[in-house]
Formats: sequence, structure tokens, C-alpha cells
Amino acid sequence: MKAILFEQVGGPEVMKLSDVPKPEVRPGWVLIKNHAIGINFADNFFRQGQYLIKPKLPDTPGLEAAGVVEAVGPGVDHVKPGMRVTAIGMKTYAEYCLASGNQVIPLPDFVNFAEGAAFPIQTLTAYHMMYTSHQLTPGQTVLVHSAAGGVGIVAVQIAKAAGARVIGTVSSDSKINLVKEYGADAVINYVTQDFAEETLKLTDGKGVDLILDAVGKPTLEKGLTCLAPFGHLVLYGRAGGVPDPVNLMSLFQKSLKVSGFVLYTVSAMPDKHREGIEKSFQLMGQGKLKMLVGKTFPLAEAAEAHRYMESRQSVGKLVLIP
Repeated sequence: MKAILFEQVGGPEVMKLSDVPKPEVRPGWVLIKNHAIGINFADNFFRQGQYLIKPKLPDTPGLEAAGVVEAVGPGVDHVKPGMRVTAIGMKTYAEYCLASGNQVIPLPDFVNFAEGAAFPIQTLTAYHMMYTSHQLTPGQTVLVHSAAGGVGIVAVQIAKAAGARVIGTVSSDSKINLVKEYGADAVINYVTQDFAEETLKLTDGKGVDLILDAVGKPTLEKGLTCLAPFGHLVLYGRAGGVPDPVNLMSLFQKSLKVSGFVLYTVSAMPDKHREGIEKSFQLMGQGKLKMLVGKTFPLAEAAEAHRYMESRQSVGKLVLIP
């Protein structure tokens, strides 16, 4: 089968389309014929050798894909060959991939493969930050950084569906109208404006109840200044670099909370994992949540897709088509 391989860590240019053996299904696992493959910012870090999981060279990137079940190993009962599914796995930049049975999600009829590839990581990350790490309630105000990105555009919609007021930040004016179309009440260009100052103006000096931050170093410390009393900042990425250590004493004045989030924590909690899937699909079925597939690339152009993502021009989810 065809797959993207990299034999050394580095920039997008290290990824090449190659011939590799088709994986064989094993107990507890599912073999999927990929129809669409999700691209995540974490794939950049994996390619560079900076992710939580280190590559075993030569290796294949990729954390999620949607397609049709090819084969099911012993011990997996909820999916059968021929079913349409999406999954969180490893080495998904390929024509076929393996995923652990507990990470394979049957797709409703109203979700196509590209939307399915956009669903697992970004949607469940957004959902669980707001409902597991935090307890979002109607009337709260949420600040979503990188609001035009994969997780961001979903978070805007889920927060809005919950009855929250939503403020988004973006890197260029060209993304402002898009984020408003997906439900944000206000959008700030953090390149040309001080997002903390603007947020305080928009909230009459009170600040926001929740900040979702995947940027890190340029935004975390400033974000603490625009949290409301008992406000909560959830850090779930470091696209702008690892943030400086937080001075815990700075949290006391307004009784603030800072937490980290990674989806794998919830994946080990079956009931919570299932809740996020069911609630998110319910929102999609009601038309309150839409997957934004910003652009698709052939599998062979994975390097170009990574360059495009790193350029910060992209909106929504980038998807590879094998």
C-alpha cells in the first residue's frame, strides 16, 4: 500500500510517498481502508521529533482517519467489516491504518468521510475542555484562541450551543467574518490588537470565564489578565512555543485556575469518551455543529499540506485523500 514515510526528523520535505506492507489486523484492533485522513498540528511536532510520542524511524505520521472497516480482530464487537467509521490511531497517513477497537467510532449517515476525518480529535478535544475540564453553563463567556482553526471553529459552535457568549481570536482580518458566521459574538485580530485589552473592553472590565489556548507562549500570561474572578484557562497546545512557567501566586488575586488538556486522558475513560461522541453527533444532527473542512490534499502532497498549515493561512480542518 501507499503511505507517507519520513526517515529523519525535520521539515515537511522529509515526508515522502512510499510503498509499505499493508498492516495485519490483530486482537482488539480494527483495520480501516482510509477514505479521508485528518491533519493535526501535532503531526508537525511528531515529524520534528517533538511530540509526546517519539517517532521510530522510518515512521508514518497521522492520528486520525475515516473510512470503511476492512477487518476486525478478536475482541472487537461494536464494528463489523463494511461499516463506515472514523478513528483515532497512529500512522494514519496511508491507504490503510490500524486503530484500537475502543478508538473506532461508527459514523452516522449524515456525516461524510471528510467530515468524519475532521471529527474525532478536534471535536472531542473542544467538547471535553468545556464539559470535562470545565463545567460550561449558559451565560458564561468563553475566549477561543485560533478560533478559525480545527479545534477553534468547533469550540466556537459548541460554546454557542451551550448558551455562552463567545469571543474568538484570529491571526488575520480575512478570518474574522468566517468565525462570526460560525457563531462568535466578537472576533479579535490578535496580531493587530491587544487581545487582553480588547477582551476586557468587550466584557466591561469583568473578563471571561474560560479561555481555550492552543498557542502557548505568546498568549498564556496575557490571558490570565483577562480572566474573570474564578476564571479558568485551559492550555491544550503550544503552537506558539512552550509558555513560561506560571507564577502560582499570580492566581490568588482573582482565584484563577490554569489546567492542561490532552484528549488521551479522556480516551481511557469509556463513559466520558462515549458521552462526548454522542453529544457531539447530536449537535451535528441538530445543525448546531458543522465540521469545516478548509482544504483537501492528495495523500502524495502531505508535505505541501504541512507547509500550508504552518503558514497559518488555513481555516478549519485540513484533510488528506488517499
